[in-house]
Amino acid sequence: MMPDNEQNPSPSPVSAKSPARSYRQTLTLVIAVLAFLLAGAQWLDARQKQAEIEQRFTQRLGEAASLDQEERGAQKQLRSQIEDLQARLGAFEGKLNEFQAQGTALQSLYQDLSRSREEAALLEIEQAVTLAAQQLQLAGNVPVAQLALQTADARLARLDKPLYLPLRKAVAHDLARLNALPFVDVPGISLRLEEVIAAADKLPLAALGRPAGKTVKAVSDDATAWWQRLGGEVWQELKGLVRIQRFDREEPALLAPGQDFFLRENLKLRVLNARLALLSRDQATFRSELKVAQGWLTRYFAGDDKGVQAALAMLGQLTATTLSGEFPNLSDSQAALRALRNGKEKR
Repeated sequence: MMPDNEQNPSPSPVSAKSPARSYRQTLTLVIAVLAFLLAGAQWLDARQKQAEIEQRFTQRLGEAASLDQEERGAQKQLRSQIEDLQARLGAFEGKLNEFQAQGTALQSLYQDLSRSREEAALLEIEQAVTLAAQQLQLAGNVPVAQLALQTADARLARLDKPLYLPLRKAVAHDLARLNALPFVDVPGISLRLEEVIAAADKLPLAALGRPAGKTVKAVSDDATAWWQRLGGEVWQELKGLVRIQRFDREEPALLAPGQDFFLRENLKLRVLNARLALLSRDQATFRSELKVAQGWLTRYFAGDDKGVQAALAMLGQLTATTLSGEFPNLSDSQAALRALRNGKEKR
């Protein structure tokens, strides 16, 4: 028999350490599995995130492609619109050039028309000044000359340009000189002379006497005897053959038969000459013709007649009328017109 200590030998160190080792190995294995599982989970999570990222990226790529396609369509539409706008712009530029050419032509036409109107107005002014000078020098008609200068001044006012200021100043100066002339009532004097001319045929002559105011009527009563009517008619005939007239005053001028007509016509002509002298402001001729007419009225016409006396009084008043003397010659306006014409020709 073996001893106890030999029958129950004590455990070796290796056998004592094996449970701890196995525990450690199991723990290590568990940790490794857990690490593998954790890594797998992470890998799965990363894979899932990568898939999500790829999906988002694919979606973004699709959206980008869609946007690119839309952008290409928009660019194409934009290019089409730009080409359309360029075509319209070209058409507008062509029309603009055409309008500019038309505007230039219209402006040139307007300038030509303006110059034509200005030349026409200047011609009217020149004619008005010439008419005023002619009326003053030839007829002495101051009202017509004043009206002509006023018309010229109105035309100059419408032009309203500094170029015409010297001419307008000269016209205003000549117009002031005409307005300063003494007033002569030419129409009134002319009407009074017309009255004398109209009364010349009715004025009685001194040599022939005046007809009786009443004429003896023939007796037409049936109750009167025929011999009485015959006697009355014979008596009237005898009275017509004999005329009794007093010559206790200065002997009147005698006229040959039928010369009274020429006397009256010559008297009218003298008064008409005085009327023409009045229109031309010829003081000497005016007074001379009126004095001749007065002398004829005094010598050949009945001085006691009221019509003759009225004609003599009217002619005497008119003879004392003073007509204006020398008229201005409108030299300032004519000189200004010549200077303006010369200036325009030099331009």
